Amino acid sequence: MKLLFSRDVWSEIFASIGKNKLRTAITIVGVLWGVFIYIGLSGAAKGMDNGFERAFENVAMNSLFAWAQSTSMPHAGFKTGRPLRLKMEDATTLTNRIPEIQYVAPRNAKGVFDGSGGAQVVRGQKTGNYTIYGDFPVFTKIATKKIYDGGRFINDSDIENNRKVCVIGERTQRELFDEDEEAVGGYIRIDDIYFQVIGVHKFVPGGGFESDSDVFIPFSTYRKLYNTGQNVDWFSIAAYDDADVVAVEEEIKAVLKSVHKVHPDDERAFGTFNLGEIFNRITGFAKGINFLSLVVGIACILAGVIGIGNILLISVKERTKELGVRRALGATPSEVRGQILMEAVTLTILAGIMGIILGAFTLWIIDKQTAGSDFPYTNPTVPIPYLVGAFLIMIILGTLIGLIPAQRAVSIKPIDALREE
Repeated sequence: MKLLFSRDVWSEIFASIGKNKLRTAITIVGVLWGVFIYIGLSGAAKGMDNGFERAFENVAMNSLFAWAQSTSMPHAGFKTGRPLRLKMEDATTLTNRIPEIQYVAPRNAKGVFDGSGGAQVVRGQKTGNYTIYGDFPVFTKIATKKIYDGGRFINDSDIENNRKVCVIGERTQRELFDEDEEAVGGYIRIDDIYFQVIGVHKFVPGGGFESDSDVFIPFSTYRKLYNTGQNVDWFSIAAYDDADVVAVEEEIKAVLKSVHKVHPDDERAFGTFNLGEIFNRITGFAKGINFLSLVVGIACILAGVIGIGNILLISVKERTKELGVRRALGATPSEVRGQILMEAVTLTILAGIMGIILGAFTLWIIDKQTAGSDFPYTNPTVPIPYLVGAFLIMIILGTLIGLIPAQRAVSIKPIDALREE
């Protein structure tokens, strides 16, 4: 411990390191490069992870969408090509038969699947065509809707009373209302029926098919307005966090096929989009990159540390006479060993610090270049525990590899060293 605070020891360490600056620089490049690769790959994986989390932060991680199409196989007396429609009772059936399902939100929309281009919405002299969604309040538990202050989303009372209320998008507000006009409390006409605006939603990507101009109305009101009866365009479904979302998707298809008398092997009858599976793949990819960065980084650091050990062996050979004189003057083996170990650890830490700085600077440049882009990538950083772990690995490896030249220095006999030319 005394060696750590000895000015003379540190002067000798830096003098030894500075004797051959080129050789020292080349030696520490190996450790520097290993740390740089580790920081770069880990930060890149984290940036991708952060980007996708931000892009889909308002959607349940284990969510998926299911809709009906048409059959591709005959079954139970029905011919091929039979068109299918989801029904309201299907939501209850799915919830009862599949315990892994947490929420099911039946949804209808004018302007998504029907090719109508949406509904005509009018306010005063201003008009436009916008997509109209019929929704239940439970939808916001699957895909969060950010409502501006003073407004709200559809609630259960709106559904029960078939209220003619709506939530409009921020672009819809700009296009139909004057700049200084309050939208909440105002009225608009949707296909010649008056609706009161109860909220303005902020557009956040990742919530499904929505945009910043959509209009949301109660599902029950939509059903009466467009005479859809028990028909449902699609289900937004969220499974519990610990559920296997891929297995849940297969169970949903199997249940719907059974209910609608579709052949079990008919893969075209019902379409699904599994957002949870995509999340799992992204998470798995990020974990793979982190593991790769750890393996490659440690391998490069180890190679660099071995290089440091070789240089110190050469240094010990060159300083044989000096070390012999020190031993003759009373230096103990532990003091000689400690100085060599400190040289190894110092070189390793210096290389590591430079590698971290270079890696952090590179990540900063990447972050600046990708800021504001559509690519889901943001804030590429390396968690502090990862940096601490890398430092500990460097110190441990530096110490272990330093034991070889240190033991070589201790084994030098003073009398033999003094005979060296």
